[in-house]
Amino acid sequence: MLQQILHDMYIDPELLAELSDVQKHILFYKMREEQLRRWREREAWEALAQAEGLRPPKVKRASDKHIQWLLGADGDVWVWIMGEGPGDKPYEEISEELIAERARLQAQREAEELWRQKEAEITKKFRDALANEKARILAEKWKVEMEDRKAAKVLEERIREEFKRKEEEERKRGEEQIRLQEEQRAKELYWTLKQAQLQSHASENEEREWEEQLRRSKAADEERSRRAQRARDEYRRHSLRAIQKGTVAGLSSMFRELGQSHEQEARLYHHLPGPGPPPPLAIPVRTWERPLRPVSREVIVRWFKEEQLPRRAGFERNTKSIAPWFHGIISREDAEDLLENMTEGAFLVRVSDKIWGYTLSYRLQKGFKHFLVDASGDFYSFLGVDPNRHATLTDLIDFHKEEIITVSGGELLQEPCGQRESPPDYHLLFE
Repeated sequence: MLQQILHDMYIDPELLAELSDVQKHILFYKMREEQLRRWREREAWEALAQAEGLRPPKVKRASDKHIQWLLGADGDVWVWIMGEGPGDKPYEEISEELIAERARLQAQREAEELWRQKEAEITKKFRDALANEKARILAEKWKVEMEDRKAAKVLEERIREEFKRKEEEERKRGEEQIRLQEEQRAKELYWTLKQAQLQSHASENEEREWEEQLRRSKAADEERSRRAQRARDEYRRHSLRAIQKGTVAGLSSMFRELGQSHEQEARLYHHLPGPGPPPPLAIPVRTWERPLRPVSREVIVRWFKEEQLPRRAGFERNTKSIAPWFHGIISREDAEDLLENMTEGAFLVRVSDKIWGYTLSYRLQKGFKHFLVDASGDFYSFLGVDPNRHATLTDLIDFHKEEIITVSGGELLQEPCGQRESPPDYHLLFE
């Protein structure tokens, strides 16, 4: 999965949201390393092609762009100063007009917004009043008992006209009130903008603000550099530690040279009757076309049965028992519910529905962490955090029972979180 991300230089937003901050820093650091590697490779190829004469060297063309100044009658560069030319208004007058126009437009916008609110209030007020009055009239017994229903209709029309007249009067009063508020607001904004213009000449305050912004920007850059350095240090630490522990996939051939005692231990451990190294895990031969990403629960179950069961994923080492930390296709919320009442260091591994692999859910003192485990190749490794490649899923879990996952978090796998219900949530995977 990580190789695919580095090849495409792209990660799906949903998958990116599953990563922690440390995982994101390390992943971006690896993507940057890949960009630099491609650039150096292209530069080396260009230099080799030019040296062998396959490609002519690049020659910078002279630019035909130039600048020509407008000259005045005296032959010098023509210069115009606003406010000093013939017919120009003084700068103070232009500034006053701009401030007044800005104040007027701002007051006009605020007045329009106030009028919309006022109009809505007036309309609702009289609509509710008319509805209440109609209900009162309909509720009165005398209207039902009247022989001349026309009189009731005339009365209703008269009341409607009366409310309409009152509504128009209220609208006029509201418009006049808004107009007065607009004039008052324009004056207030004018003096506010005028004072702001006068205060803008205090250059010392502006200089101090600029220096403070520059200091904050530098501090933010230093903090980002420190985080990137921590991510690089963690990457190197995991690589060196995994080589020392001998758990990196691909180094298993080195164990065959460690002596007779190791071979005897391996034969006893794997119940082998004769000499020779223990047989490696069978690499499953894929008989189906696996999609790029899991698309349904049925596809995930088929992937597990055809590719993971032959590699004994989810089993305890050298037994037919399923590991107590293994769970099926459950959600993040279900995993957090299982870990809720457990202590810090508790963990479980669940089949992921985001990638071809798993998710390790870890209990913190306050909260939870979730790490994606890539199983799309012939090894198991944390996506973006741990550079180590483990031959089995059990190897990865046992390794991090002794070694922390990240330097910043110090996560150490201590107590597995088992099943709570029957049948277990992984029963579909082993049917």
